[in-house]
Amino acid sequence: MFEPFTFPNGVTLANRIVMAPMTTNSSFVNGMLTSDELAYYKRRSKGLGAVITACAHVMENGRFAGSLSVASDDMIPSLRKLADTIHENDTKAILQIFHVGRMGSRKTLKGIQPVSASAVAPLRDNAEEPRALEEEEVTELVQAFGDATRRAIEAGFDGIELHGANTYLIQQFFSPHSNRRDDKWGGSLEKRMAFPLAVVDEAKKIITKHATKPFILGYRISPEELEEPGITLADTKQLVEALKGKGLDYLHVSLGRYEQTSMRDKTNQTTILSELATITGEALPLIGVGNIQTKEDISKVLAMGVSLAAMGRQLIVDPDSVEKIEKGAELLTALSEETRPDLAIPDMMWQYMKSNKGWLPFE
Repeated sequence: MFEPFTFPNGVTLANRIVMAPMTTNSSFVNGMLTSDELAYYKRRSKGLGAVITACAHVMENGRFAGSLSVASDDMIPSLRKLADTIHENDTKAILQIFHVGRMGSRKTLKGIQPVSASAVAPLRDNAEEPRALEEEEVTELVQAFGDATRRAIEAGFDGIELHGANTYLIQQFFSPHSNRRDDKWGGSLEKRMAFPLAVVDEAKKIITKHATKPFILGYRISPEELEEPGITLADTKQLVEALKGKGLDYLHVSLGRYEQTSMRDKTNQTTILSELATITGEALPLIGVGNIQTKEDISKVLAMGVSLAAMGRQLIVDPDSVEKIEKGAELLTALSEETRPDLAIPDMMWQYMKSNKGWLPFE
């Protein structure tokens, strides 16, 4: 776990542990970074191979409250501060980019109706029905992901992660629940893959045109949905096969637990990470995530055929976790008001965690 890792494009990480992308809800209303966020990342980037940032929206109609913006060139100076802050600890900086899609609301979009692949509301309380995107708008969105990629390059990041997971827009185009289209962007499984693959192609084109050195291109997936109809593991395997042929540097599998097996097929007791590793092989490195807290957890996830382990909540509780694991020191396992001053957690993030104590342990 503490050996260097080199991506297919030649970029080398100091070790195989990365920080998982986690929402801070702490950017300014215009999407620029706050000093609290910069302190949060600076406190946590030491000792890691890379930091994958919280998601940055590629269009103004793709934001949620407190999300980071990569939607205009005006954001580049702010984003450069973030990349520079992470680089201070000799850690690679990867900007995760996304569009909220139907998971947005008029409240956070200044009265604008959320958009998605189709006019189908998500299955959650108080969800709003989105407006189905017109064909030309879909094309504009693909370009927006490309523009965001260019801005990340100009801001000095080492790579981007396309956020095709966690119910956001790229996943919404792939999902049969949220995508009921009958044009080239939806219908069959192959057509539901069209938007995700078009975004990958656009990002690759921009990297080739604008990057002056190797630049990491990653993609994050959620392998299943519980909705009916919803994404199945069989669907995801076909998407992974298609992504494998696109020359990505990694595939990041979003899971609640790294040992997770299929939610839809209870008879399948093979871990999802292991199943996907048989498809990706050495051609497409995998990042595993999901309640990775200890040295033993990291060892187990890497043994599944996974190249990198992403730590999330443990780095909120104890920003020095990676260095402590390497030294064999004891880890902090719970948050408290006494430890808070040393943790550099933005206030909005702290308040969220206190109101959702099942998400993180509090003393």
